[in-house]
Order: sequence, then C-alpha cells, then structure tokens
Amino acid sequence: MTGTNNEVVVVIGAGSIGQAIARRVSTGKHVVLADLRIDNADTAAETFRDAGFDVTTATVDVADRDSVRALAQTAASLGDVVGMIHAAGVSPSQASPATILAVDLHGTAIVLEELGNVIAEGGSGIVIASQSGHRLGALTAEQDAALATTPADELLALPMLQPDQVTDSLHAYQLAKRGNSLRVKAEAVRWGRRGARVNTISPGIVMTPLARDELSGPRGEGYRRMIDLCPAGRAGTPDEIGTLGAFLMGPDGAFITGSDFLIDGGVTAAYFYGDLQPSPPTTQTGTT
Repeated sequence: MTGTNNEVVVVIGAGSIGQAIARRVSTGKHVVLADLRIDNADTAAETFRDAGFDVTTATVDVADRDSVRALAQTAASLGDVVGMIHAAGVSPSQASPATILAVDLHGTAIVLEELGNVIAEGGSGIVIASQSGHRLGALTAEQDAALATTPADELLALPMLQPDQVTDSLHAYQLAKRGNSLRVKAEAVRWGRRGARVNTISPGIVMTPLARDELSGPRGEGYRRMIDLCPAGRAGTPDEIGTLGAFLMGPDGAFITGSDFLIDGGVTAAYFYGDLQPSPPTTQTGTT
C-alpha cells in the first residue's frame, strides 16, 4: 500500500509494542522504523513490507541529540510527520542506573523536543512509560516541575538524579518513567501550539523480549508474583497496548493530550490495596 497522502509515522524502538501501535495507525502512511540496532529495524521492516506498508529504516541513539535530530529531519523530508511512537528504552535488568537515566529519561526528553519541532498540525504522539512510575512514592512539587520542564540537556545534572541519590537500577527506572509522564504533560503544551497532541501509556507486564529478560532476571520472582496476584491474573499482550495507542492517536482521542494511561491488569491497584502490598515494617511491642 503506497502512501497516498504524504504522511509519515515515526516509530522509535522497533520492538513488539511500537510495532503493534504502528500497525494500527499507519495505513496509507510512510513508516519510519528507527532503532539503536539497524538489524532490529530491518527485521521489523520486512514484516511491515510483507503487510503492504511503505517503510524506511534508520538507526537512532535516543540519548544523542544529534542522532535524534537527524532522524527527525529524515522523517520530515519524507512528508508531514503526523505520528510519533516512542517505545525505545532499557529495563532495570538490562542496564545500570546511569544508563537507564541517560536513555529512558534524558533520551525521552530529547525525542519529545526534536520530534516536537517537526510534528505536523493534527499529529499525535505516544511515549511508552511504565507501571513502575506509578509505584514510586510521591515527589515534591519542585521535583515534579524539574523533571517536567528542565531542558533535556540539563536533566542529568539535577541533584535528585546524582549517583548518591539513585543507587539501584529499579529506582532509576521508576524515576525515569515517572519523569516520562511528567515530561509529556509539559510537552503537550508546546505540541499544542503546533496543533498536535502527545500522551504516555504506562504498561504493566507485557509479553515482549524485554519482559522475558525481566522474568528470567534477578527480579523474575517478583514479576511472576505480580502476574499471579494482579486482578487480571495474567500478563498483557502487545496488541492490547496497540489498541489503546490507536485510540489515543486516532480521531476518537482528539480531546486527549498531556495524559498518562495506566494499563497493567490491576498490578498497581493490587500494590496499593491488594495482595501485592509491601509488607509493613515489623515493630516490637512489650508490656510493662
């Protein structure tokens, strides 16, 4: 199916979730599949081409502004950029705290800035965050504002993100994903000036290669417990995230921007109010 209206959808992170959303929103459009590893993008591109899509592949390092800017310029040279799906990132079992903050937090801020400079009127974007951001304790209003509005190239210098403050990968991941939703809320204002929208989706455990890494990693037992004890009683599928993404990016979602959508089978609900609640600290009591 050759693109008929010179419209472009950019997918950053050519994994299962990015592909699932793109399949639903890219009919008649040119798809740019970008990934840190070109072989990932090329493999996904073959699947899309076999299904009739026009596809261009590209490499991108989201933590490198020049790389993201080049991708944005490539996409804009192909037509009107009407869609952005940002699904690239690393998980707690895959990377150090510093790398997680550089890629998942700083990289997302760069993507929002650079793609926001080329998004077309009527366009829409999705950033994939995580349920983990919802389990992080409340931050101060000042910290929220800093994560939302600090220029991307200054983000990693924030005192709250220094190595003595963020000492493990899970904490870094939770901060990054909370930061993603806050960042999108702020960027929605700027995108709105171009007549475009942007939202975050915060998936729970969705069966992707990244999830399989987690299930077989040091936190695997905890992940299996979340699946077993959440209200849905199962993991999610990329297509379920794709359905939500298509709604948000399509005409039925036209009044939605700057919002975050938790889709986790009830894991977060169970964490706060059900069987997944953390055990309270034990206290010793005595009698006199």
